[in-house]
Order: sequence, then structure tokens, then C-alpha cells
Amino acid sequence: MKFYDCKTAPSPRRVRIFMAEKGIELPTVQVDLGGGEQLSEAFMRINPRCTVPVLELDDGTRLTDSLAICHYLESKCPEPNLMGRDAREQALVMNWHEQIMTEGFLAGAEALRNFAKGFAGRALTGPGDFQQIPELAERGRERLAQFMAVLDGCLAESPYVALERFTMADIGAFVCVDFAGWIKLPVLDRWPNIRRWHERISERPSATA
Repeated sequence: MKFYDCKTAPSPRRVRIFMAEKGIELPTVQVDLGGGEQLSEAFMRINPRCTVPVLELDDGTRLTDSLAICHYLESKCPEPNLMGRDAREQALVMNWHEQIMTEGFLAGAEALRNFAKGFAGRALTGPGDFQQIPELAERGRERLAQFMAVLDGCLAESPYVALERFTMADIGAFVCVDFAGWIKLPVLDRWPNIRRWHERISERPSATA
């Protein structure tokens, strides 16, 4: 297998943390997103979506979504379990992961890509050119803050996000909280339960992956 990564991007970081928790090491290719390598003809042959991560399997199949990659790796390396041991646990992890992605990460991406100068003409990922809409930046910031309030409420009642132990939901939320710093949303100052949880997750060796 081969893993296509970018050390500065949040989506492949979720996979790196997941692999670090399981002790999985794969041959890795760094893709220069800042230099536009994802838009090159060579990379578009690997992933027409022009995004990372990508996991290329031994038979040539390519997975281009972080959750799909982690699901595949969990099936190959089931311990430690990070996706849920039974139908109930799996549903809870997936339920939270979906909420983290749609209400948290995508809101942050909406704010960042419609505001930062580096994304001028690139407000959406992929091969197309999309102009920034400043109003969406403010909306994204507000949506992300709304999600963080929900996450803080969850962590007031539970030591982890989806279950009573560390799972893929915690990985997604941890990366999302760090990503919020890119738009200068002071998550750790505003939400004390997230701060306590984040401090604990940061102590895991995988957090630096």
C-alpha cells in the first residue's frame, strides 16, 4: 500500500493519527498542496478530486476519503478498536464523526477558504476555480462556533466524544479543534470542557502525527 499525504493539511492528519494509534506504517508520498501539485496532471490521474489523503491498495484501488481509509485499515488491523466493536458503538462513532465533519470541519473550511488570500479563486477543493464569497466566511465561523458549543456540552458529560473510550470520533474532533485555530476561533479559551479534553488527547503519542 501507499499513502499520499500533506503534513500541513487536516484531512490526512486524521488518517496519520489513526495509523499512529494502531502502529501502522506505510510508504508515504508528500503532496505539495501549497505549490499546487494536487492540480497537476500526474496527481489528477491518481485522484481526480485533487485532494489528499489517498490510500493506494496493493491491487491499485485508490481510496480518497479519510473515513473510508480508516474503515479499511480498521478491517485489516482491528486492534486497538477505533470504529466501534458492535453495531451500536459503530453507529455512535459514525453519528458523531458525520456531525464533526458537516457542522465542524466543513464550516471551518467554508470560513477559511472564503477569507484567506491563499485561497483566492480556490474557494472549493477540486479541479474547478470558484471565487470567494466573503459572507460565507462569516457564516462558516458562526457555524463552527455553534458546533463547538455542542461539542463542549457533550464533553461536559463524557470523557470522550462518542463512547467511554478514545475512538475515531475523538480523532476527528481533535483535528477539527486544531483546525479552528486557522480562522482564529479561540476554542480552548471559550469552551472549558473542550480544553480539558484537548489537553488529555494532546498527551497521546499519536497527537503529533
